[in-house]
Amino acid sequence: MEPERFPEKLAARAEELRSQRERRVARLMEEGVLVDDPSTTQVGGEVQVAAGARLRPFTILEGRTVIRESAEVGPFVHLVDVEVGAGARILDHCLLRECVVEEDASVGPFSHVRPGSHIGHGSRVGNFVELKKTQLGAGVKASHLSYLGDASVGPDVNIGAGTITCNYDGVHKHPTRIEAGAFVGSDAILVAPVTVGEGAYVAAGSTVTEDVPSDALALGRARQVVKPGWAARRRAALPDRQKKG
Repeated sequence: MEPERFPEKLAARAEELRSQRERRVARLMEEGVLVDDPSTTQVGGEVQVAAGARLRPFTILEGRTVIRESAEVGPFVHLVDVEVGAGARILDHCLLRECVVEEDASVGPFSHVRPGSHIGHGSRVGNFVELKKTQLGAGVKASHLSYLGDASVGPDVNIGAGTITCNYDGVHKHPTRIEAGAFVGSDAILVAPVTVGEGAYVAAGSTVTEDVPSDALALGRARQVVKPGWAARRRAALPDRQKKG
């Protein structure tokens, strides 16, 4: 290729891609898909979007993504090889790859769902939650600031804010199993391989290294110690230049 013609070919290719994108989006709108801003919406050639679905601005759909009826995606969402069920919502600033979101579930804002994950009917995956190769049953709530990797979570489980499954020991990945109706409190660390039984509770701030039987309560905290007056005595012992007013 002659160097002076290379920019021309790039420009021509960019124009061709833009034209293809516009035609795909226009066709979807003719078929009954609501596209809020066609100029910022990108839909790949193998993507399927059902009539009645809504694509909000800056949505990118790639691979063999399927969006069912009444689902809503965006804004600022990127999906690659994702199945989104009827009535499901993928909210602002989410990245999902090679996963399934069942009907009436919601993901986001600011969630990352990695390959091999499956989000069950009506489940809620909230802000700053990451899933990796994790199966969520129906009605699961994982609302904030959690990482669930190589986990199997039964229906109607509550995952508290800050929960982490420690699935990697530096060499191998290990599974975590949380059975139906369990309640995992905030800032819990589940060190795999481990099982939390049906209906069990894990207290907030616990590190769990052993299986928790069904309907049991697991606490893995250090005991709190309070020393009255300690802070005042420390301040009094500091040189004047280090004391706070």
